[in-house]
Amino acid sequence: MRIERIGETVNTIGEHEFQVLPALPLKNTILFPGLLLPLSVGRESSITAVQASLKTEGKEVILIAQRDSQIESPQQDDLYTIGTRAVIRKSSRQGDGMMEILVFGIERVVLVKLEQTEPYLNAKFRVLPLPDDGGSEVEALSRALFELSAKAIALAQPQSAAELTRMLAGSDDPLRLAYLLASIFSLDLAREQKLLEAETRADALRLMHSYLTHELQVLELRQKIASTARDEMSKEQREYLLRQQLRAIQQELGEKDGEKADLDLLRERFEKANLPEEPKKEFEREMARLERLPSGAPDYHVTRSYLEFVLDLPWNAQTEDNLEISHARQVLDEDHFGLKEVKERILEHLSVLKRNPEAKAPILCFVGPPGVGKTSLGQSIARALGRKFERFSLGGMHDEAELRGHRRTYIGAMAGRLLQAMRRAGAKNPVLLLDEVDKLGRDFRGDPAAALLEVLDPEQNKSFRDNYLDLAFDLSKVLFITTANSLDTIPQPLLDRMEMLRLSGYSTEEKLQIARRYLIPRQLKMAGLTEEELEFTDAGLNAIISGYTREAGLRRLERSIARVARKITLRFAEGQAEKVAITPEILGDLLGPEMFLPEEMRKAMPAGVATGLAWTETGGDVLYIESSLLPSGKDLTITGQLGEVMQESAKIAKSYIWAHAEDLGIDPEVIKNNGVHVHVPAGAIPKDGPSAGITMTTAMTSLFTGLPARSDTAMTGEVTLAGLVLPIGGVKEKVLAARRAGITRVILPKGNKKDLRELPDHVRQEMQFHFVDRVEEVLSLVIPNVKLRPLALAS
Repeated sequence: MRIERIGETVNTIGEHEFQVLPALPLKNTILFPGLLLPLSVGRESSITAVQASLKTEGKEVILIAQRDSQIESPQQDDLYTIGTRAVIRKSSRQGDGMMEILVFGIERVVLVKLEQTEPYLNAKFRVLPLPDDGGSEVEALSRALFELSAKAIALAQPQSAAELTRMLAGSDDPLRLAYLLASIFSLDLAREQKLLEAETRADALRLMHSYLTHELQVLELRQKIASTARDEMSKEQREYLLRQQLRAIQQELGEKDGEKADLDLLRERFEKANLPEEPKKEFEREMARLERLPSGAPDYHVTRSYLEFVLDLPWNAQTEDNLEISHARQVLDEDHFGLKEVKERILEHLSVLKRNPEAKAPILCFVGPPGVGKTSLGQSIARALGRKFERFSLGGMHDEAELRGHRRTYIGAMAGRLLQAMRRAGAKNPVLLLDEVDKLGRDFRGDPAAALLEVLDPEQNKSFRDNYLDLAFDLSKVLFITTANSLDTIPQPLLDRMEMLRLSGYSTEEKLQIARRYLIPRQLKMAGLTEEELEFTDAGLNAIISGYTREAGLRRLERSIARVARKITLRFAEGQAEKVAITPEILGDLLGPEMFLPEEMRKAMPAGVATGLAWTETGGDVLYIESSLLPSGKDLTITGQLGEVMQESAKIAKSYIWAHAEDLGIDPEVIKNNGVHVHVPAGAIPKDGPSAGITMTTAMTSLFTGLPARSDTAMTGEVTLAGLVLPIGGVKEKVLAARRAGITRVILPKGNKKDLRELPDHVRQEMQFHFVDRVEEVLSLVIPNVKLRPLALAS
């Protein structure tokens, strides 16, 4: 059945009755049925809608919320579907053109269609009855909501809590209770709309209970924060009152208060400190400023900390050096085995100080692989001299302010690590060890290496200025020692300021002696064992050194000895009573299988292979350079992760052989019409440097002549295009590596003859050395009859 009466406000379609009224879109609120709501109307279309409603007898209007409050001219899609039919109870026009109205909600309605949008919204709607379900669930939810609301109101509005609670208690309708609470706690629009749209009372109560539970948690947290703040304020006020009472009591007793006593103590320390002139003036100026500051001022504690730091520095205090050469030699020998050059340098400095007490301290740089004793040598030097010892690591340092300090204008400013070390030492002439100088960083915060230029310059460090202290401090009496594993990453200006002392790796015999004298006694003590319970045989120690450690230093060896000692300690803890002797046979049970295979020379080498020697940060190594002819190939192929310098050495070697092919008994056409492949194992390890030049020349000469090189001979040296052999570095490590591999003959450049004095006497006696200055001498020593058997291949 369909009935329409055109021109009237009531239409009937099916079973539903539709009505049309002016609509007022709401931006940020909802009107619930049965409640009053004051509104300010400012949009022109909304004012027109209110005026149209006021002209009717019922003065009714539809209030419906906008989905987006930013839209000024909403259409039907911009409005929620469910709103409230309301009566305008009061209205007034304001001077700024706005209207103030008071509306009362009558019932819920469903928006069907906007009949018009200009000059105001006219909405076609139907009534949506309020839910009237009941039962025990609704009653339980209603009571729970009332109890929850009482707690929330007590927290949110404690002044009017009693009145609001009575008003809520007077509401018999559970739905009206939910609507009242929503208006009291000003829920957000989405939650209010969801509450208005609830299909049953139980749904509405559940929604409101959930919203109110969250609101109560927020209110409780807010009260807790406010209570904590009040407690802290009360504590500060209480401390202030107590402090004032204490000051009054001290005045009555004729005593000084705490602050005055602290300042008097600072003044007393200052009078005893005998500071130089500049620090003395600065202290007096800052002290006068401190005495004028109240103790609660932010600058008070900053200034006081600065003055205490000034007094803590050793401006004049210094320890007396023990200049007895015999004592120093004894201490150095007790602590370290070998290291003759370093010990001699320290004794030289002592002898100079004995003659001239005002002599400047040297700035030493110990360079060597890890574990050779660089850091511990610094401690030994301090003990030999009778000086204080301080150490800090430069590894990974990026910020220049860590060395030079921060200016006092920054919050939390503090002195740099140099002056902090001087304060800890308590003397102006300590031994200061700057560890890992080769691992300094550099970024946008500054360059610490540049800051060290002043510190490590004897002409400048007598007036070093830290940013925090901002006073000249004398570092010229400090014995600076730096340590590094490599010099490659140290800037050249910094290198120029330091005296290099190289600590090369130890031979097997030296490691054996060091283990006997230092490592084994120390680890036996750490494990709680005695020499009557555990004994290391020479064969057992040699097996540990060769099979479980491959290093220039001693760290891995000491760890292996410590592990053996712990294993034996466990045996004694389990009931064993017999003395244990460490032999090679039982090392497998204690340390597991050998980690390193002993280096052995190749017994028989084919043509095209030669034995070279290499230097690494962990010592020396034997390097077998292999070459192979590529028939009908072209150019030179190089593999084995070789650097640019090493690749150039290979090219020089080939060019030299090609240029002197007839002298070497080689057919030049063979070189011209065949390629050469040079490989240097191990391929996973990067290699570089010029010292493999003569080895590459020997390998290619052996290849082209078809004559194998001697397997008992190793060589090292840089080669030039003219055939000269130039000196190289790392002689000691390279010779020791050859000896470990069983090689007895070593070819070295003549320029390195002086370096043999670094080798232990027994190594010089066991090995046979040949010194050369031209490639021809190398070839005659390594490839017998090199000119007699040229390689004949089809060209």
